[in-house]
Amino acid sequence: MNFFKRNKNSQDTDAAVYPAPSTSKTHPFSLINGYSPLTDVELELYTSLREAVPIIDAALDKTVRLIGNFEVIAADRNGRAPLCRFLESVRCAGGNYGIYPFITAYLNDMLTYGQAVGEIVLTSDKSTVAALYNANLKDVRIVAGDSPLNLTVCKNDADLTAAPCQSLIMSTLLNPQSGTVRGTSILRGLPYVSGILLKIFNSLGNNWERVGNVRFAVTYRPDSGSASVTKKQAQQIADEWSRAMRSSEVCDFVSVGDVSVKVIGADNQILDCEVPARTLLEQIIAKLAIPPFVLGISWSTSERMSTQQADILTSELEYYRTLVNPVIERICSTFLRLNGYGDGVRIKWDLINLQDEVELSQARLNNAHAAQIEKEIGIGEED
Repeated sequence: MNFFKRNKNSQDTDAAVYPAPSTSKTHPFSLINGYSPLTDVELELYTSLREAVPIIDAALDKTVRLIGNFEVIAADRNGRAPLCRFLESVRCAGGNYGIYPFITAYLNDMLTYGQAVGEIVLTSDKSTVAALYNANLKDVRIVAGDSPLNLTVCKNDADLTAAPCQSLIMSTLLNPQSGTVRGTSILRGLPYVSGILLKIFNSLGNNWERVGNVRFAVTYRPDSGSASVTKKQAQQIADEWSRAMRSSEVCDFVSVGDVSVKVIGADNQILDCEVPARTLLEQIIAKLAIPPFVLGISWSTSERMSTQQADILTSELEYYRTLVNPVIERICSTFLRLNGYGDGVRIKWDLINLQDEVELSQARLNNAHAAQIEKEIGIGEED
């Protein structure tokens, strides 16, 4: 066992400077650094992205919340009350009740990973719907069935075994690529810029750890003397300095000889990160299509610009609603058929915000004024 034995020919030398361990470590989310575009969807990548950059996680959560609630009206009047009770009391994953937690988790998966899978769980006697389940996307895989228009949800194993009762399984792809059965995450294109942003934050933390937490450089210039005496004096100075730094009380350091003390990093200036960080955040927010003021960012903007940004967000939310409507319709239709009612339903979404209420009221008032003027001048009578 001579592997760790010192070489006998090596001589003891008192080095004046020792190399310090490298502190240029990357940020802890190394998966983002290893991102390569144009590859299969990496679930861990997008999960790490939401965990690493809080503004991304907040934007997706607020988008899901802004989708709003909805009301389902059955075409069969006898089934309206049972359907309403079902939507309020159906069990969901995580011990929740009601269809809204299921739809929230479904939307989260669809926006984050570009696809979502849910299942309608029946009772043991298959008489009615017992629960709604959000499938873990790591356990399933969506493939093309007998036709590219028919999707089949399979177990994510070597044989890609198709899950039983496909009629009870719901799947949605967000912005699928042409000719493929794969959705596109809303976070696509963000790993690169997010990696740069995390490097800035990590470097900023390292710099503050170096400069903010004051460190001292003690230099001892000995007079002429033997090396052993010089080493002993240097060691004594180091011990006394360490004791003074560890002391909870203010104490002075007194030494004999040429000793100088300097603060490490006092002469260095930390780089200003506001401009590059804002540039990267602008790219991220532009991809997420959410106004900055919704995220609490007070960038300079005009009132008209804020209104236009809110209109753009409204159109995005309306698009997400159209993707979720077939899922809600299938759940409600399955419940109504199993309980002997007609399966026709109509989904009525809440207005997204109060601003929509005001604009709709103003539009109705303008239309009423226009109709009254047309009636007074006789245009309506001619028509």
